[in-house]
Amino acid sequence: MSGVFSRLYRIRKRVWLLLMIVMLGGLLAWLDLHDKRSAPSNPSARADEPGHVIENAELELYDEAGNLTQRLTSPHILHTPQLAMTQLDTPHATLIDSEQREWQATANSGTLNGQQQRLKLDGDTRLIAPNEGWQLDTQTLYYDSQKAHAWSDTPALLQQPPQRIRAQRLDVWLDTSKVRLTDRVRGYHPPATASSEETP
Repeated sequence: MSGVFSRLYRIRKRVWLLLMIVMLGGLLAWLDLHDKRSAPSNPSARADEPGHVIENAELELYDEAGNLTQRLTSPHILHTPQLAMTQLDTPHATLIDSEQREWQATANSGTLNGQQQRLKLDGDTRLIAPNEGWQLDTQTLYYDSQKAHAWSDTPALLQQPPQRIRAQRLDVWLDTSKVRLTDRVRGYHPPATASSEETP
């Protein structure tokens, strides 16, 4: 008789254990379903997530006629396709004007808007003109490749040693090599030396 009771006790214990496992599983499934319903999906947050990470890359941009307008190199690129935005670490940009001259630009970081074909360079930005020998130093430089127009709203230094000019804003049109300095423009232009005046 005691063997029957011990067997019933073991069966009842297993049934209770099985019942507890089923109840726990049902509770976890209900909590998971409730959690998914209460957390609204946020497509805008997902759009901000980079879709591609590229190391040691070179990007080339072309205009509608198929002409190369920009070449960008960077050791680390993050691209977000939903926003058509590309972030670049320590970019080196080669900006190509209508005469195929190459203007060199460097910065600590950069952002390329693929839809507008607009490049933003940030931090210790430098633009060097081809052939002319002058360079521009500023904090932030924007470049619109469709208009071949570069500009800065941060204080800029334009120099061709020994000459130098400072201004609060600067515009450069690459196709015509035209430069416009505005707001608090100050310059240093040393007089020509006798030896340079006598040089034919």
